[in-house]
Amino acid sequence: MEHISIAIDGPSGAGKSTLAKALAAKLNFLYVDTGAIYRTIALYVSHREIDPGQEKEVLDLLLDIHVELRYSSDGLQHMFLNGEDVTGEIRLPEVSKYASAVSAYPGVRAFLLQMQRDLAGKGNVVMDGRDIGTVVLPDADVKIFLTASPEARARRRCAELEQRGTPEPFEQVLSEIQQRDWDDIHRETAPLRKAEDAIEVDTTSLDFNGSLRMLMKVIEENVV
Repeated sequence: MEHISIAIDGPSGAGKSTLAKALAAKLNFLYVDTGAIYRTIALYVSHREIDPGQEKEVLDLLLDIHVELRYSSDGLQHMFLNGEDVTGEIRLPEVSKYASAVSAYPGVRAFLLQMQRDLAGKGNVVMDGRDIGTVVLPDADVKIFLTASPEARARRRCAELEQRGTPEPFEQVLSEIQQRDWDDIHRETAPLRKAEDAIEVDTTSLDFNGSLRMLMKVIEENVV
């Protein structure tokens, strides 16, 4: 089979990026974190001090943005904004708030859609995001909807923030995740939803290795 594509969707904090990256490495596939691409747009909006709720102002900024995804020698994905590596900066908590608003605009999603499809056309790929199986790669060979309880996702997010040296209270993180879920599910353009032919994988009670084994099992059973 040529150009096998694996689409992984799911809510914020479900571990999509970490698990998709590990899965791609195990399979020797290209990994594409689409959330990082939207975060790059959001970062530029925040740098320009534009209200992310002002759709026209956000869309006007797209004319000034050049987003590029590159891979380092170790295979890690790096995001470049107008020539500058912003891979670390896009993961700051404040960028998440911008990303949720910015990624909801049809113009922003259209701006990045072909870029994502072109990346998938380069070879075997594992791509994760919110609408990969429903919009970006509707014909993906395997579609997975990765999820976990809000509390489990909040605990994992807190651990991640602690490791980065930017800790936040659990209740605050949980509240932000619940709000992000609501926003992503109810937005008009490309809302978060499970594709009809997607396989749901709930990792609430699984650790990282258990989750990875579960994903590998799904791939092995569905890629002929």
